[in-house]
Amino acid sequence: MSDGANRGRSIRTGTALVFLPRLNRARDGSNSVRDAVSAPEEATRLAEAIGLVVMHSEAVVVARPRPATLFGDGRVGDIGRLAHQFSAEVCVVDGKLSPIQQRNLERAWNCKVIDRTGLILEIFGARARTREGRLQVDLAALEYQRSRLVRSWTHLERQRGGFGFMGGPGETQIEADRRQIAERIARLKRDLGRLTRTRGLHRSSRKKAPYPIVALVGYTNVGKSTVFNRLTDAGVVAEDMLFATLDPTMRGITLPSGRRVILSDTVGFISDLPTALVAAFRATLEEVVEADLIVHVRDASHPESTRQKADVLAVLEELGVAADATDRTLEALNKIDLLDPDKRAAMTTRPATGPRQIPVSARTGEGIDELLLEMDRSLSGGRRTLDLRISLGDGATLAWLYRHGNVISREDVDGLAHVKVGLDVPDVARLEHRLKSGETPTVR
Repeated sequence: MSDGANRGRSIRTGTALVFLPRLNRARDGSNSVRDAVSAPEEATRLAEAIGLVVMHSEAVVVARPRPATLFGDGRVGDIGRLAHQFSAEVCVVDGKLSPIQQRNLERAWNCKVIDRTGLILEIFGARARTREGRLQVDLAALEYQRSRLVRSWTHLERQRGGFGFMGGPGETQIEADRRQIAERIARLKRDLGRLTRTRGLHRSSRKKAPYPIVALVGYTNVGKSTVFNRLTDAGVVAEDMLFATLDPTMRGITLPSGRRVILSDTVGFISDLPTALVAAFRATLEEVVEADLIVHVRDASHPESTRQKADVLAVLEELGVAADATDRTLEALNKIDLLDPDKRAAMTTRPATGPRQIPVSARTGEGIDELLLEMDRSLSGGRRTLDLRISLGDGATLAWLYRHGNVISREDVDGLAHVKVGLDVPDVARLEHRLKSGETPTVR
């Protein structure tokens, strides 16, 4: 990833085996519920997302994790024979591996071994398109690599070319690698700092404009980008692939009331999202933290939709968005076209607590109008729609309406501007003081 170093070890393309450790107890801090109920399907799709051809996948029960190899000697031998049988170039362990475990398994299986964190980092490295996205991925990758300097990193020596900062005779390779990574991390943080300040200025500029921010969030591959495209006609990449969208995309849309908002499509979340990635993408995800409204897109057809929701809420809470922030959260239950009639009928009952839920199908367009209306209602709050007649000579008041309200329509007739405008309640009171005698607004 960073500056070509990790690209020198790219695992993108090749044959792979995928193994999901099922731990009796979550001794490594992993999500034991996910381990107990999930097939390796998600890990397989993660591997396929970067071009690996998965030849075999299975869940492996780990009664007692081994510090040296995670798996017991018997399972290590069995997997080694499978790797030889399939001529596997990569073995993916869908869990956390220590540097020692990763090194020992590579020696035992005679192929590249990568854990869940490393795999997600590879995917993010392949997906990042903007300069900020690439820098964020590079930073997360280097932080991850820095903890794994127990291995022989001769590729860094090969990659450095003519740079003269690696040290002179007597400096060990691991010391040189550690220093090189530290310098790269410092440089990336400086570059990201500049981009973060620029993003902050852009955010401040948007706050000055009367456009609320609506952020789409959700588990990866639930259809966020398809929902985004349906709402905006933006043509954002929307593939049946994990992490098809990485860099945030923003577009302006008009709600049914005529109110303009900015809609933001963000990176999809996933269970056990590497902490380094959450930290690296914090600046980008601040769009979610500061959004006026969060639309949580869920895959209503997925058997583990509830678990996926919990994973998303955990990341949001880590970002500083309270789990009970229901006043500015909606749930778009996507892919209802894949549900049978009984399940669809059950979705018509709204929950007594929690965010409002709107069943939708981004593919067919069903429910999208209701989602827009609900977004409108949520953002409007105490907003009122006024029908006004303002003298065309009162340019100051007309300018004030455009500056503080959302002008839905205007027609100029006989020296009067017939204006329909949405205003927040405090601005209605302020407007009344500005209006000439007899021009009392009609509140609808």
